[in-house]
Amino acid sequence: MSKRGKNLNTIFQAAAQELAAANFSGDHTETRALAGPIKSMALTLGKMEDEARELKQALGSGLYVQMLEPDLIDPSFMRDRMDDIAFEDDDPFLRSIAENGQEVPILVRPHPEHEDRYQAAYGHRRLKAAAQLGIKVKAIVRAFDDTALVVAQGLENSGRESLSFIERAVFAYQLEQKGFKRSDIMNALSTDKTELSKLISVPSTIPLSVIQAIGSAKGIGRRKWLGLASAFSAARLRDVESVLRSEAMHNASSDTRFEAVSAVLAEAPKANVQNWMPHLGGRLTGSIKTTPKKFSLTLSDQEAGRFGQFLSEKLDELYDEYCRKKGD
Repeated sequence: MSKRGKNLNTIFQAAAQELAAANFSGDHTETRALAGPIKSMALTLGKMEDEARELKQALGSGLYVQMLEPDLIDPSFMRDRMDDIAFEDDDPFLRSIAENGQEVPILVRPHPEHEDRYQAAYGHRRLKAAAQLGIKVKAIVRAFDDTALVVAQGLENSGRESLSFIERAVFAYQLEQKGFKRSDIMNALSTDKTELSKLISVPSTIPLSVIQAIGSAKGIGRRKWLGLASAFSAARLRDVESVLRSEAMHNASSDTRFEAVSAVLAEAPKANVQNWMPHLGGRLTGSIKTTPKKFSLTLSDQEAGRFGQFLSEKLDELYDEYCRKKGD
């Protein structure tokens, strides 16, 4: 028998003993008067057996709150929060559990890959607090599949409204990347098809590395994130990464980092300027300016007009060659 099975048996046996004590301590005078001590004991044992059976069913269905060691519980395979969970010693949430105990159990399942371990569906903050306090965590244990886990995880967060827009967006995007159906994702996030499309569109456009560098941005809502996605292009990635790596962003809040990226994308992109001279020499020179959406070549010298006309006549040929190479 596995360690978890032994633990469940221990809980079951202890609960059965408590039920037995409760049954024997009750007033059975009327029963004894009617049927005598032997029948009374038989009825009591029968009641114990019925209640023990109900308790066992409750354990199997996960309706029984258990006390588990936090280090036996792994987080969900889907991370929904972008910020690491950390508590200062005087954190109100941590202090509340230390002084008043954990009021709401977390939900876990037997770990699908590691025997004698569990995996949390929700309640990660309570789990972290219990671990930091060195106490056991109240948990409901239920066996369910991955879809049920993420639906439970999403519903609990939706009910608490604790996730920012971008955290919900990344959660939805990563669920879809893992093959979850949109109908299940909608259930997990308590949202409709239109809103889900908007959520997924942001991480589909802005690289996750950029989103993670910005952070959870608790003060930034849907409208601003959709605007940022609309302004973003792969050609601006270097500009965005540059501002996020700047010294000013090291200790900046997540909202501040978002606004900095938004400001960069609102600026006209700086043109990349290169000078050109023919390698055979001569006085003809050129200035090449490149932006994400524009390219210009300016020629200088008496030959500029004739050479420009020559290039113009070659444009179709050059473009065909470009398309062939791009196709390769």
